[in-house]
Amino acid sequence: MFRNWRIGTVNGALLAAYFIPAWTLVAFNIFVAPVHGLYERPSVAVALFLSDQLQMSGMSTVRAAWLLALGRLTVVAFFAIYLALLAVPRTRKSGASDEALGIALAIGSLISFASMVMASKVGELAALRLHATELLLLLGAAVVLVIERPAAAPKAVDVEDTAPLAFDQAELLHNR
Repeated sequence: MFRNWRIGTVNGALLAAYFIPAWTLVAFNIFVAPVHGLYERPSVAVALFLSDQLQMSGMSTVRAAWLLALGRLTVVAFFAIYLALLAVPRTRKSGASDEALGIALAIGSLISFASMVMASKVGELAALRLHATELLLLLGAAVVLVIERPAAAPKAVDVEDTAPLAFDQAELLHNR
C-alpha cells in the first residue's frame, strides 16, 4: 500500500495535518471577532505592527485582519486540495498533486515570513519563534519538493530501431 509514497508526499501530508486545523482556527477567530482574533498569539505581531508602526485606524486594522485571515484560509484550501489529490493513486504516483502543495508552501511562506519580520520589529519573542518555526517547516518542505521529483515513466522502446538480438540469426559458417 505504501510502496508509491515519496518522502515529499508524506512531508506534505504531515504539514497539511498541522496547518489545516491551526490556521483554520486562527482565521475563524479573526472572522468572528476581528480585533480580538487579531490580538491572539498567532497574529499579535501583525496587530502590534499595524497599530504601532503603521498607525492604522480601527477599521483599517479590521480590514487588514480580514485580509490576513483570507490569506491563511487560502493556504488551508490549497493544503486541502493537496490532500484530496493524494487520495487518487494515479495523481500521487505522477506527482500531479505537487502543484497544489507548492502554491500552499509559497503563500504560507510569504505570510509566515512577513509575520516573522513584524514580530521582530515589535519585539514579540513568542510570536517570532512561532512564525520562524512555521517558516522553517514550509521552507524545508519546499526544498524536499524541489529536490525529490517523481519517478519518470519508462519510455517505450521501438522494436524497429533496436539491433537484432543474438539469437535471431544463426552464426553458421555459411552465414558469414
